[in-house]
Amino acid sequence: MSELNYRHLRYFRAVAIEGNLTRAADILNVSQSAVSTQIRLLEERLGQQLFERRGRALLLTEAGRIALDYANSIFASGDELIATLQSTGRQREVLRIGSLATLSRNFQLQFLRPLLGRRDVEVVLRSGSGGELFNALTDLQLDIVLTNQPPAPDTLSSFIVRQLDEQPVGLIATPQLLGEDCSIEERLSQTPMILPTPGSALRMGFDAVADRLGVRPQIAAEVDDMAMMRLLAREGVGLAALPPIVVRDELASGELVECAELPGFVESFYGVTVDRKFPNPLLPVLM
Repeated sequence: MSELNYRHLRYFRAVAIEGNLTRAADILNVSQSAVSTQIRLLEERLGQQLFERRGRALLLTEAGRIALDYANSIFASGDELIATLQSTGRQREVLRIGSLATLSRNFQLQFLRPLLGRRDVEVVLRSGSGGELFNALTDLQLDIVLTNQPPAPDTLSSFIVRQLDEQPVGLIATPQLLGEDCSIEERLSQTPMILPTPGSALRMGFDAVADRLGVRPQIAAEVDDMAMMRLLAREGVGLAALPPIVVRDELASGELVECAELPGFVESFYGVTVDRKFPNPLLPVLM
């Protein structure tokens, strides 16, 4: 066999996922011997053992794990090719967006606005952790990931990171909670605070500002979700450190007010993509 065979990779991938020849054969609707033959032919072509048997389970060797990464990429590219070329002449185009679960909903809405209401476009929006979304992006299951925490620069994947916007971070609360005017230092020291959870980009930025100002805030709540921070601020639980876009409607109505901007503190929003043979034609409309 001089070339890799798509069927060999398909059978190998099924066994790698299931860890068992019998289950893989059932899923593929072929005999177990047919699966074994395809795996053996692939191993001969690659010159490497891809599985080791432990009891009834088949575990990937180091070469097998490398082969699975390539197989996943190959099948993702195949799915992308079919989806892209078959979409020619269709009335609706699909854009698949991943968004960090803690990201401002108002920012997401603002980003999507150019496509909203278009009858020829379907938007699929998926939320999750950064790791989940970047993996899905690498596997070509998503067209773009929206985040305020871009992937680390030393990551193995060749992500393309573009800054979409940045927002100053302010101190936001109900008018009743704020009372009389005072300095930022006094406000941070005397008013209970609603803060993002430690380790988040927003929290690290806030902690840096508090350190520069020499204050130790009173923490009323630590929250990993912008929508919950917004609700707690509306309830008068404390003073929230938020970009105004998160509470845009409440600021417009006067339900919440921004008493100050935190000096030198902005939240940046990014769009992360990967280099693709067939990029989604809807992305330039948004970026």
